[in-house]
Amino acid sequence: MQIQDKVAVVVGGASGMARATAYELASAGAKIAIFDLPISEGAKVAADIGQGALFCPLDVTDAEAVESAIDRVMDELGAIHIGINVAGGGAAKRTVSRDGPHPLDEFRRVIELNLVATFNLVRLQADRMSRNQPEDGERGVIVNTSSIAAFEGQIGQVAYASAKSGIIGLTFTAARDLGSLGIRVLAIAPSLFDTGLTKLAPAEMKEALVAGAAFPRRMGRPEEYARLARAIVETPMLNGTTIRLDAAQRFGPK
Repeated sequence: MQIQDKVAVVVGGASGMARATAYELASAGAKIAIFDLPISEGAKVAADIGQGALFCPLDVTDAEAVESAIDRVMDELGAIHIGINVAGGGAAKRTVSRDGPHPLDEFRRVIELNLVATFNLVRLQADRMSRNQPEDGERGVIVNTSSIAAFEGQIGQVAYASAKSGIIGLTFTAARDLGSLGIRVLAIAPSLFDTGLTKLAPAEMKEALVAGAAFPRRMGRPEEYARLARAIVETPMLNGTTIRLDAAQRFGPK
């Protein structure tokens, strides 16, 4: 899909990989709508991008707020062609610890934040994309965010790994569901990236965390996620797959 003059919803776009993707797509001529928490820097990022960029403050686990924001994008920008879904988070708890079994409500919270919220975004984005006039048969592209924890989750990541594995299954099946509408669905599975709390870690800790990478042996950079997301949008034969963005790193047990 050509990016010029398309409308992109970037979820989590106030920071990190999503923020870099918002800038990358804007530089290619897209109109940007940023979904992120009210306390985030979403308004600042939208103002920095300019060109009519929107900031829609919301919690992705609030289904009604998400649908209202989708409707606002349709009203103000006229369409949705690209969905970049990056918001999420985890919890460090073992299946059984000294405190007993993993709290079920905490497991549900992580699944809701990562998997259920992603599916809600996919279904709403795809519905609006289905109304677009096709461009070479294509009406839209959705990029979800998994993690290499989906493949080799570490001790204490049982909820997070479950949610991110679910995103991989969701992505392939949604691509099949939506193929007849000309909508592609993919996922990126990053390793450790220099964002959020990881960005604040001391240099020696970062070096230890990426010691198992082949090359480059460093944290990923947000702009590397952004460039991959752009390549996915611009390459129609990419569909239904999850791409590891990990410098050939494989997580150990801890």
